[in-house]
Amino acid sequence: MNVKLQELLTGEERNYILPFLWQRGEDEAVIREELTRIREAGIRAVCVESRPHPDMLGPQWWRDMDIIMDEARQHGMQIWVFDDDHFPTGHAAGKVKEAPLEHQRQFLSERHIDAIGPDPEGSFLLRPWSVLDGSRPVRAVAARRDPVTGQPDGEFISIDLNSSVQDGVLYWPVPEGYWTIYLIVVTREGGDERRKDYLNPIVPESTQILIDTVYEAYYAHYKDDFGVTFAGFFSDEPGFYNSKAAYDFASGLGNPSMALPWRNDLLELLEEEYGPNLHLHLPLLWHEGGPNTSAIRYAYMNVISKLYAEHFSGRIGNWCRERGVEYIGHLLEDNNVHARLGCGAGHFYRALEGQDMSGLDVVLWQIVPGFDEISFSWMGGNTDSVFFHYGMTKLATSLGHIDPRKRGRTFCEIFGAYGWAEGLKLMKWLTDHMLVRGVNHFVPHAFSQKEFPDWDCPPHFYARGRNPQFRYYNLLNSYTNRLCHLFSDGQHVATAAVLYHAEAEWSGEYMLFQEPVKQLMQNQIDCDVVPADVLLTSAAPDGELTIHKEQYRCLIIPYAEALPIELVVKLTELAASGLPIVFIDALPTRVSQSVPYSQEIEQLAAQSNISVVPLVKLADTLREWGMFELATTDWQPYLRTYQYRHDQLETVMLFNEHPTGVLETSISLPGEGVWMRYDAFGNTLDLVGEGDNFVLDLRLSAYESAILLRIPAGNEASLPIRNGKARPASGAASRLVEPTEWQVSLATADKYPTFEHWGALTSLRNMSARDLLPRFSGTIKYECQIQDEAMSGPLWLDLGKVYETAEVWVNGQKAGVKLCAPYVWDISEYWKLGTNVLTIEVTNTLVKDQQDWFSKFVQQEPSGLLGPVKLIGPSVK
Repeated sequence: MNVKLQELLTGEERNYILPFLWQRGEDEAVIREELTRIREAGIRAVCVESRPHPDMLGPQWWRDMDIIMDEARQHGMQIWVFDDDHFPTGHAAGKVKEAPLEHQRQFLSERHIDAIGPDPEGSFLLRPWSVLDGSRPVRAVAARRDPVTGQPDGEFISIDLNSSVQDGVLYWPVPEGYWTIYLIVVTREGGDERRKDYLNPIVPESTQILIDTVYEAYYAHYKDDFGVTFAGFFSDEPGFYNSKAAYDFASGLGNPSMALPWRNDLLELLEEEYGPNLHLHLPLLWHEGGPNTSAIRYAYMNVISKLYAEHFSGRIGNWCRERGVEYIGHLLEDNNVHARLGCGAGHFYRALEGQDMSGLDVVLWQIVPGFDEISFSWMGGNTDSVFFHYGMTKLATSLGHIDPRKRGRTFCEIFGAYGWAEGLKLMKWLTDHMLVRGVNHFVPHAFSQKEFPDWDCPPHFYARGRNPQFRYYNLLNSYTNRLCHLFSDGQHVATAAVLYHAEAEWSGEYMLFQEPVKQLMQNQIDCDVVPADVLLTSAAPDGELTIHKEQYRCLIIPYAEALPIELVVKLTELAASGLPIVFIDALPTRVSQSVPYSQEIEQLAAQSNISVVPLVKLADTLREWGMFELATTDWQPYLRTYQYRHDQLETVMLFNEHPTGVLETSISLPGEGVWMRYDAFGNTLDLVGEGDNFVLDLRLSAYESAILLRIPAGNEASLPIRNGKARPASGAASRLVEPTEWQVSLATADKYPTFEHWGALTSLRNMSARDLLPRFSGTIKYECQIQDEAMSGPLWLDLGKVYETAEVWVNGQKAGVKLCAPYVWDISEYWKLGTNVLTIEVTNTLVKDQQDWFSKFVQQEPSGLLGPVKLIGPSVK
């Protein structure tokens, strides 16, 4: 038996869940109780976060941490800590503002004065520009303006500040025509005011303030626990925050009002990257101005993102690894800001380079079932839904796959700030959304110890005993842990690599990487997203691109007007070695830098393994070339797939992401052997079939997934395969369960399992209807008697529509729990001839009772059992 499968079936999987545990200075008994509830939920690690704590890093904080560490040591838990006093990371518990100015956040900005010439005696006041915000001029450039458009026409004249400025006045003879004088200044102003006292992530001494203040403090207290009970540190949403708007997702260069990240030697570093004309072309970081515009913006982003990687995540990661702990965290990726400034960090892959896992977060209704292409209105405005559904998670899992440091690990901070409208049903959908893209660690958001109700970003899992679904939360966690174990320590299988678009975005017209990824995912062709940095050191032996453990049969380049010249040369080399490379819509027409490029572009275009394919034809083209692993009999745009290999064990996850529709198709599964279906809720195996390229008839309800395992023929004898009865197919014989009445009782979370009788229903209805119980949150119990004088053999109970967690008893015997559709139970062993008593408990979420702010963004679901309730089986009449 495969070792991984053996560990699963014997309950020896590791822990892959580390939820936030918020600290606000609660009593010791409350802290210990919350940790007990966490363990009861099947979780063996937490990430401790101040939310906020009244005495962060003070005596009360260390008292609370000592309690948590004591609980963890006693019960074999691991502790991670959030690395600042509040999110986002970078405040360093308030210590940055005490540092020297050069270690604080500073920005490069422009101030400009328009002029008209000729004026040989031109003079301009500079003192008011600097007095207003304390800025310091570092360069001055005059740009001639086109008399029609008013834009810079490409002619720039450098102005020597040392010789031209006297007593706060700039003296410069204005040539004939229209001109703009640009003052390039360094200032503390212009960024997000709420982050003014945050560290500067491109200055090593600034990052060191965070390390000295926070990281060293934990090391001093728990040095002996490092690498054992104390697992590591978590950074949350660090970034540049150089835009006045806190969450400016469109914060690219070319915005005249944007302040840009700065350090004292930045101009020298930029000159090394760009060339000797840097001082003339600096205004192009903010304004359009001819052919050098893209080149200087590329140079700036290239330099700044590398500095971030080295001096922030790289520095912290090295400190952690030297002390035997790990460093994890995530950025803000929203609406494509991962390749931009503002609340971004410039380049997703570089920014996470120093961390030991890849990471992302899903909060605030970023991902909503069904809104995978059309936008969804949320607190950030309107979502780029294609990015959130097809791009964001792929970014993170791709990094986990291709970076040896990550060891195949990607985590997702998940569930937070969706409000009480989010229950276990949606949590299971979001979990599967992550798993089927390769996420194998989870940071649920959050366990709050504050007395109920806590309005800070619900839902909260225990909620001081008021969450009616908490008693079922362990089922989701067991499911998650088992599948994370199954999808760890092996090899992901993908057909294609897709180029990360950051450098193309910095250089001109471009296509977002998620556009080709969407085409592939909707056609069950898996891929990873690969940055140029990694491609430059990769090879394609035997015509396949090899990166770490991954092997890709082709490389896809989203449309880019320009790419870095070194990448163009590398792509030519890879194509010459036999790797098929697909350019979407067109080849690049130039390079990112201000260098000669015609020969390199011509050599690229001459390669026989280079193809140009329209975006809409991408998936069809790859299938024509035989570049796919799985094949369905018809187009299934909502079927998501993930393949993962261990020694003598092939795993395929299939997930129906449609919000309401049933998915029915046939799918061809690769390879020879025996296929089984693994139930991660029940931890059981059922035989599916065997043979070469076995074809499976697949039926998945909305929210349903299937885990298929292939082992060599003959190995199945050693496995506990149930050979259970398959769920009835659509069209199977059935009859409605129509009792004279349903007896209905109610219990809130704090009263369960004690119910109060509410009344009777002659037909099933939405219990949250305005004339019934619109504000009830808790468990609704339905009881009825069913007379049966004919049925025998296999029998299933199908509840139809349920909102949302359902538990069933037949004749007093528990049949099981379902968190989401299909709400179908095999009740063959519990049913009998004669009178049968059916008991159904349906538990909704707290949204009806709480009506919280975060739940206002979504349409509200009904509550209770809506049916139709059916009995299904071969003998049903």
